[in-house]
Amino acid sequence: MIRVLLAEDMHMIRAALTALLRLEPDIEVAAEVTRGDEIVPAALKSRPDVAIVDIDLPVIDGITAAAELRERLPSCRILVLTAMGQPGQVRRALGAGIEAFLVKDAPGHRLADAIRRTAAGLRVLDAELVASAMEYGESPLTPRETTVLREASRGASAEEIATRLHLSAGTVRNHLTGAITKTGARNKIDAIRIAEDAGWLP
Repeated sequence: MIRVLLAEDMHMIRAALTALLRLEPDIEVAAEVTRGDEIVPAALKSRPDVAIVDIDLPVIDGITAAAELRERLPSCRILVLTAMGQPGQVRRALGAGIEAFLVKDAPGHRLADAIRRTAAGLRVLDAELVASAMEYGESPLTPRETTVLREASRGASAEEIATRLHLSAGTVRNHLTGAITKTGARNKIDAIRIAEDAGWLP
């Protein structure tokens, strides 16, 4: 039996995936979690062969949690669920050493096949998804611009960011302007959207 941990925060999707996997004679859902910070504790307890991880999880995102799981439980293979609209996140996952991806809108029969291949140590990559991810390239932002833009994405004002990072408000605005220019954005909100889509705001 292939023991599986399923990490998905949307109840209906998680229930549908679980029901689908229960039809497979050689696959057992050993644990289900809804948050990224629950993945490692649940995996250490249930010892799955494969962890199916959604990227967009609360508390800790799926890629960060998956990278930690690789360190804490190397025997567990990781299959990341992603959407075609997230090529930047796929690039980030590739950089974290994750080698198995399944597009969320793939036909149901592909899930069990992907689990078996992942458990066997094979790479499961959607060629179109990986090609799209490679188009984004490396982030053009400096580490400071990335930090400032990430804080802005959480709703912090320039003054609040300045206080947190021990900078002047003018310096923060300069970093935001740099981020807007380098991403080719129209404004701060657009820069945040572009950077998030590209996976440049970990």
